[in-house]
Amino acid sequence: MSEEKIPLAGVIGCPIAHSKSPQLHGHWLRTYGIKGHYVPMHVEPEDLEAVVRMMPRMGFVGANVTIPHKEAIMEIADKVTDRAKLMGAANTLIFREDGSIVADNTDGYGFITNLHQGAPDWDPKSGPATVFGAGGASRAVVASLVEAGVPEIRITNRTRERAEEFARMFGKRIRVVDWVQAGNIIEDAALVVNTTSLGMVGQRRLRVPLDGLQPSTVVTDLVYTPLKTELLLAAEAAGCHTVDGLGMLLHQAVPGFERWFAHQPEINDETRDAVLA
Repeated sequence: MSEEKIPLAGVIGCPIAHSKSPQLHGHWLRTYGIKGHYVPMHVEPEDLEAVVRMMPRMGFVGANVTIPHKEAIMEIADKVTDRAKLMGAANTLIFREDGSIVADNTDGYGFITNLHQGAPDWDPKSGPATVFGAGGASRAVVASLVEAGVPEIRITNRTRERAEEFARMFGKRIRVVDWVQAGNIIEDAALVVNTTSLGMVGQRRLRVPLDGLQPSTVVTDLVYTPLKTELLLAAEAAGCHTVDGLGMLLHQAVPGFERWFAHQPEINDETRDAVLA
């Protein structure tokens, strides 16, 4: 009698050594006593399709996808979910038993779930949201805010043309503002979100005037290295409710893990500690 196959999953990127996903999924596998493995895989762009096509035959049940493959993977997948199509990128792959590949995007789910958990009193309909940045992460954030019912979403980006794409994509609730005016769209915002890498360790500072922050504003930063960015520290000083970016990383991982390993993982202090270790 043959033993049951041990399910494999992992994260594909280039580079990949910095990824926290192996620590996160490894922690869950150990916590729940699941016989499975989650591995980091450095895959060059020219090898992406060959590697992904081979993975189901190697025992992989799925994978996460990160920079720079999140858009290219959509051309390789046999099926792309509606939310991945909307966001123009995929971060989660599911390998079906017949070898076909499904591409999904859980970034928006991770963002909005983290926001509701970190700021349970935040009401999407309470006022405008100000979003810094118009990259791939911003697209997931904006899509989730539109779906949640935020009445107006103000997007500001150093390259205005990229922000204009959001207005065409998401419609009349989007208001594009020049980057030099970023500080002027904070004062009456119910929510402020930084989706750029500005403020991350090794990156330039987020040089946006923050004196318009009000105590009623919820402020969140997708950057989680450092955990408390200059934006979040300034927001705390202004009396705002702040939500760090680590929770988005944790929550976006839940749907994939549940699908691959048939167990819904819990996010708690131990989970955060395991990723930060």
